Amino acid sequence: MATTGTETAPSTWYSDDEMQAMFESVKNWGRWGDDDEAGALNHITAQHRRAAASEVTAGETVSCARELPVRPSVENPNPALHMMTRGGDDCMIPGLGMESTADFVGVAFHGMSTSHIDALCHVFVDGMMYNGFAGTEVRSTGANRGSIMCAGDGIVGRGVLLDIPRQRGVPHLEPGTAITVADLEAAEAAQAVTVGDGDILLIGTGRDARRAEGGPWHPFVEGLAGLHPECIPWLHGRGISVLGCDGVSDVLPGNNPPRWVMPIHQCTIVAMGVHLLDNLRLDRLAEACARAGRWSFLFTIAPLRVEGGTGSPVNPIAVL
Repeated sequence: MATTGTETAPSTWYSDDEMQAMFESVKNWGRWGDDDEAGALNHITAQHRRAAASEVTAGETVSCARELPVRPSVENPNPALHMMTRGGDDCMIPGLGMESTADFVGVAFHGMSTSHIDALCHVFVDGMMYNGFAGTEVRSTGANRGSIMCAGDGIVGRGVLLDIPRQRGVPHLEPGTAITVADLEAAEAAQAVTVGDGDILLIGTGRDARRAEGGPWHPFVEGLAGLHPECIPWLHGRGISVLGCDGVSDVLPGNNPPRWVMPIHQCTIVAMGVHLLDNLRLDRLAEACARAGRWSFLFTIAPLRVEGGTGSPVNPIAVL
């Protein structure tokens, strides 16, 4: 594949049968027990966390979250709600005698704009979620299986950023660009880092740089850069615990069979039990890593403790 940063998805990917075979080949169902709901988070052991803590040398912190998207746009049809319930012009709390301000926040975080984490109950394949639990376990009251509560104590481990535009020598990838295994391994070599067991892998596509040039765009019309499905066995083989992207990890539009519209989501979440981080902001982290001359760091993710939640908005923090 050429490395201009402007190419789109290859003309031929995989058939339905080939995708099904790939899905089966990367399944982690039963690997950590029949009742397991944490999936690939099991890769992050206490030893792994201690080793990740040793990544901190400068003590610099970098947020990988976008600002809460409160304005509607083509990529944000359901903006978050942020409103003041008590402002400086009416700051006295009745009956208490203390002055303060307060506000309200509400957000439908799944989508293409808010930085969030997908729980393992967020995606099904053939009516089944990770580890063979039935999709009917997610009800109007929330998820009985696979909720975000498996990460209620936080996710802490070694983060690795692979900056694909930097590796290709372009400011950003164009929508629809498919990142291949060759791209991932070229980025590893150029950045002198190797993705390994338990790592939280972040993939940069330059989405924020492109947004800064021309404003937001419709992800389902113009598309988003993301990982080619050929990367799925590679991700499984590396034993990653979490996958994050400044897009949604999948290529949009992709050249997939109708049953596999978002194969990265379907295979990582459902088959592998890998939690996904969508709509991150990675440009600031890329700049910090480039200054430091290294691309691994301590990484923390603290989802809200929502019983039965299908995910959570997050503000992941890298510590260099």
